[in-house]
Amino acid sequence: MNAIERVAVVTGAGSGIGRVVTQALLGAGYRVALAGRRGDALHETVDGADGPPSDTFVVPTDVTDPDAVRALFAGVREKWGRVDVLFNNAGTFGHPAPIDEVGDGEWHSVIDSNLTGSFFCAREAFRTMKAQDPQGGRIIINGSISAYVPRPQAVAYTASKHAITGLTRSISLEGRAYNIACGQIDIGNAETELTSVIGAGAGALQPDGTRLAEPLMDVRHVADAVLYMAGLPLDANVLFMTVMATGMPYVGRG
Repeated sequence: MNAIERVAVVTGAGSGIGRVVTQALLGAGYRVALAGRRGDALHETVDGADGPPSDTFVVPTDVTDPDAVRALFAGVREKWGRVDVLFNNAGTFGHPAPIDEVGDGEWHSVIDSNLTGSFFCAREAFRTMKAQDPQGGRIIINGSISAYVPRPQAVAYTASKHAITGLTRSISLEGRAYNIACGQIDIGNAETELTSVIGAGAGALQPDGTRLAEPLMDVRHVADAVLYMAGLPLDANVLFMTVMATGMPYVGRG
């Protein structure tokens, strides 16, 4: 199946990594369903992309709402008949705080967005890919450097991203029987609005209590990596890929 015939769903498509990946997929000839909380931001992503408007489908979606996620995938099936790629990207870092100051609501907000929302979307993508003809597809999950090494004062984010690794492994295992591949891309310091504070000004909090302006990389390198993962035939899979700014604190973080 050529890229131009392939259908992708991108969550968190209204900004940052999701926006750039969406635009890269459209530029490569994919049809893309854009999901995110804000319809206006999703349309801004479309406006900045190459490719005909008929190759886009804007679906404002709260990924923490299972009914909304079911409606998203039902809409994509109705419009294009199948789903070949899910980029499971929506999530939040939350508000930095020491573990003893993290409130119940803050914990649930981060876990619901990053982990539960990813599960809801992966579940619907899996169901669709299992049932469609030809069977199969690819689920790519946005992990993080924090899936391996935490930042200080980010307990909910770190826990959610460690759990994402378990979700990736489970989907990869269960997908074998249905030609469904699953991989995780772990991103370190891609330059977006979210990470701008890390690379300038006060910088990022380090384990020794100091702050450091950390190196950033162009977010287009993330889009290139996702395009590579998405474009593989289903008999090949990148299970885990790390794409990071070369000089950022990671190995021996801090």
